[in-house]
Amino acid sequence: MKYSGYAYIYTIGCQMNVYDSEKLGLILNSYGFERTDDVHKADIVVCNTCSIRHKAEEKAFSFLGRFAKIKKKKPGLIVVMAGCVAQQEGERAFVRLPYLDIVLGTQAFSRFGQHIDAIKSGQRRVVDTRDAPMIYEALPETACMDENKISRFVTIMQGCENFCTYCVVPYVRGRERSRTPEKIVQEIRLLAESGVKEVTLLGQNVNSYGQKEGEISFPELLFRVNDINGIQRIRFATSHPKDLSVDLMVAIRDLDKVCNHLHLPVQSGSNHILRKMNRGYTRETYLDRIFNLKKHCPDIALSTDIIVGFPSETREDFNDTLDLLREIEFDSLYAFAYSDRSSAPAARFPHQVDETEKRDRLNHLLEIQERYTEQKNTGLVGKTLDVLVEGTSEKKREGFDPVQEHMEQMTGRSESNKVVHFPSDQANIGDMIKIRIKNAYPHSLWGYPLELETK
Repeated sequence: MKYSGYAYIYTIGCQMNVYDSEKLGLILNSYGFERTDDVHKADIVVCNTCSIRHKAEEKAFSFLGRFAKIKKKKPGLIVVMAGCVAQQEGERAFVRLPYLDIVLGTQAFSRFGQHIDAIKSGQRRVVDTRDAPMIYEALPETACMDENKISRFVTIMQGCENFCTYCVVPYVRGRERSRTPEKIVQEIRLLAESGVKEVTLLGQNVNSYGQKEGEISFPELLFRVNDINGIQRIRFATSHPKDLSVDLMVAIRDLDKVCNHLHLPVQSGSNHILRKMNRGYTRETYLDRIFNLKKHCPDIALSTDIIVGFPSETREDFNDTLDLLREIEFDSLYAFAYSDRSSAPAARFPHQVDETEKRDRLNHLLEIQERYTEQKNTGLVGKTLDVLVEGTSEKKREGFDPVQEHMEQMTGRSESNKVVHFPSDQANIGDMIKIRIKNAYPHSLWGYPLELETK
């Protein structure tokens, strides 16, 4: 059925959730709901949740908790919990949130419309956490859903087969399933036609794309996406170290649109902890992969994920992680103190690390990494980078050439995923411009367009 009204979608968590929220928005639009940024204006509110960390889960319950009072004043409001927490909690979600209308699991998107119909017809509650054999495809007639957005996420696969002991993904997103290359290429072509310049291909382990289905390999998919007119940059996440192939290294090296940047989560530098995590590789294997990668792509920028304070992690284990950091010198990293997820095996492991000790280790690790990040950024001063313009900058740098003081300060990203701020009165969103780097900061760079240097 078609309805009229407004939909508000609140997204928590990872890049995949951002992509999923766009799909939920397409479904709501097809049912007559128009997106709004005003939650009080909404006739249906969707919280797309994440359960990867306890903090994200509590954030979802906190957001949805606001609607107990709102729904008393507006009883026709439909409140939806979607995503990983919905999949994990099912019926239990109503214990904390009795005014919820729909609990929509990660594989239930194709049935979202019929659940809205059911609530509109008078049904009190709907819970759908059933599995789906295929990834739900929701391709719009045109992909121009958000003007001036030049970068988009595109999910190429869902689920995971790795069963890392700290991770809930296999339990809340199911087993690994890949989309067909034809559907992926079709979606990216639509994005390119609507003005998108950069796509990030998403999967829990993009390196195993298509293996179960007998489809093309991930490097072969990159070759196909590289041929799409209008797309200027291709990124991807996440690569699993145990499956990083030479073919992928060659694709990064040889394909002009694939960015010279790789996010390769290591999680720990200790073989003892890697075994406990069920990561499927050793410290030595990881270092060998990095060494081989740098042979093919000497200037590649590297980022990673690290968990500190995993159960039974000793000081020696932690020092092994710090040594790995010093050996590789990542451009950036995402680090987290371990927190139990009830459905993950590690929650039942003995020898939990004290919370204060976790925080101390995390702060120590971040302090060391910050020095490497600054060092990498400082090494770019004086160099010229190709920057894809994303919009105006909220960072206002003072003390530069007064000729540029009247200009708008813009921001964009380099191929190596560095944030770059610069002055310009001519740059538009989506432009690719050359910036000479003048200053480096802990988390960004500042420079001038080459055109200003010639004036």
